[in-house]
Amino acid sequence: MTATAYRASSRIALFGIALICMIAQVSPAFAHDSWISHGGFRNPAGEWCCGDNDCQSTDQIAVTGKGWIVGGAEFVPFEEATPSPDGKIWICRRPDQSRRCVFAPPPGS
Repeated sequence: MTATAYRASSRIALFGIALICMIAQVSPAFAHDSWISHGGFRNPAGEWCCGDNDCQSTDQIAVTGKGWIVGGAEFVPFEEATPSPDGKIWICRRPDQSRRCVFAPPPGS
């Protein structure tokens, strides 16, 4: 194999690995955006809960008597949440980062 062919082969392999990594990181978000988007969920103000990539989940959650502390700083009251089919807390945000919708498991579950 010539040096030029080797470099081309290496570049193709690196591109393939990078593509696989990007797909692996993006797919879970699209899957959850899909169930939220396809569910036709709206908040009490009538806004659609999300578009592509508006909703995120986190494992940094603490439960209080009246709601959740998300990310160590944001309080989300139990009453604000719609039941989450996957048992995780998902927060959908507007472009200004304010909460549009919250999905969470029922308290105590």
